[in-house]
Amino acid sequence: MTDIKKTAGEPGTPPAGPEAVKAIPVRHYGRYVSAVIAIAILVAIIYAFAQGQINWGAVPDYFFDDRILTGVGKTLLLTVASMAIGIFGGIVLAVMRLSKNPVTSSIAWFYIWFFRGTPVLVQLVVWFNLGLVFQYINLGPLYKDEWSDFMTPLLTALLGLGLNEAAYMAEICRAGLLAVDEGQTEAAHALGMSHSRTLRRIIIPQAMRVIVPPTGNEVINMLKTTSLVSVVQYPELFRFAQDIGQNSGAPVEMYFLAAAWYLIMTSILSVGQYYVERYYARGSSRSLPPTPWQKVKAHLTTFSSRKVTAA
Repeated sequence: MTDIKKTAGEPGTPPAGPEAVKAIPVRHYGRYVSAVIAIAILVAIIYAFAQGQINWGAVPDYFFDDRILTGVGKTLLLTVASMAIGIFGGIVLAVMRLSKNPVTSSIAWFYIWFFRGTPVLVQLVVWFNLGLVFQYINLGPLYKDEWSDFMTPLLTALLGLGLNEAAYMAEICRAGLLAVDEGQTEAAHALGMSHSRTLRRIIIPQAMRVIVPPTGNEVINMLKTTSLVSVVQYPELFRFAQDIGQNSGAPVEMYFLAAAWYLIMTSILSVGQYYVERYYARGSSRSLPPTPWQKVKAHLTTFSSRKVTAA
């Protein structure tokens, strides 16, 4: 029996597979140039700061000082309380703004126009100095007292920050409510649901996907804005850092310390904002975005697989 050798050109020979395409990545020289420029600028900034007579040892010495920790606690308390006032007031103003009643809609519009159009620092100073023109606060049978006893630094800070924030939150909430299709409201009313019940059970849960991201930004912005209340004599992180800097002879170092604490708190709030946004993203996307730990785990898995392949 004779062996028959088939060649590629003879009939019955399976066709050869396509050759693998060797992809050559495009070199982006602009990226290399921009990276070199960025590193050069960073090195120049570090070198400039290294030339200054900064006592960096004072930062860790006072980092966990009792006064600094007290200031951190009061800053967080003021942030939470002011945002609570702002969110509650914003929801009320947004509903008033969307109302078909021209009186309530006009009042809400004027409130938003006034508080968004004046700086928050000016509002704080005005609240703090109203005692110069009002000797007493008289609410009739409800409350009566001297203005200086009534308008404490804490109340001044809460009114100045909370009422100003309500104007911004009103626009955020109004945008979220308008983002929900009107058919949802019409369907709920057709089922016999009241207007308030429709808001609670149908409109607001869907609007939260639009409201939550900018609200998270407002919380972070509020945390930083609390540094302004030092002008109304309320002791928070920035005020304590100023006092320590003046007494210790290291004012600039204490400013760096305060900045470090603000960075820590805003970073924690940013992580919390991410998880809240991820929670309300359910139902609006096919898959939820990965958490930071899942991203790290995926990168580690990819790195390990590449290492095994290279070996």
